[in-house]
Amino acid sequence: MPPISSTTPTTANQPLPASLDQLEKMYGPPPPPALRDALELILFEELGEEDDRRMAAFQVLKQKIGTRAERILAATPAALLTVAKLGGLHPEERVERLKKTATLALEHARELRALAALPLATAKRVLGKFPSVGEPGAEKVLLLSHSQAVLALDPNAIRVLARLGFGNETRNYAATYRTVQAAAAKHLTPSFDGFVRAHLLLRQHGTHTCLREAPRCDLCPLKMSCNYFKSRRD
Repeated sequence: MPPISSTTPTTANQPLPASLDQLEKMYGPPPPPALRDALELILFEELGEEDDRRMAAFQVLKQKIGTRAERILAATPAALLTVAKLGGLHPEERVERLKKTATLALEHARELRALAALPLATAKRVLGKFPSVGEPGAEKVLLLSHSQAVLALDPNAIRVLARLGFGNETRNYAATYRTVQAAAAKHLTPSFDGFVRAHLLLRQHGTHTCLREAPRCDLCPLKMSCNYFKSRRD
């Protein structure tokens, strides 16, 4: 199915907290994020495209080399390449990103330690200097590190929310992200715990059930309040 057109305004059929409660009933309470350190969260994202491979690579990085910038820069190319290969394709490029990330971490060590005290725009600008960290990625680091209470959303969560009627899905991902995020945030009281819970549950639902192709609507507890499901039946 193509995205819901941006020219057709959509409205959510039930408040977001009710949908999150239904998702938690389906999947169980999400476990707390495994990482809380800002630099480790950045490194984790650099290590691969799939969660399982990223975590395997990250664990080896932490055990064999360490996640401090100085340890990464002191590591041999062969050691870094061994880690990078666990993350998937193009390991040589991943090695270069790891070294660049470590170099930037030293250059911006003071700002990384002060992310919670910086204005949100400044904190995002600091994180945006790192390889592969766009604005959504910066917000994810800020949220999961408990630096700034911002409703960070990954593409899976954005898809779920857009289909439910929070904002509109368009061909411009940045525009979609902003409109969906703004619509969803209005339903939630700003807090680290609440935003992390929403981030994790929506991501899990988009990864396992509300798939981009062939979504498993028959299993979805939200289908009766879902604009996308209704459009498929009409």
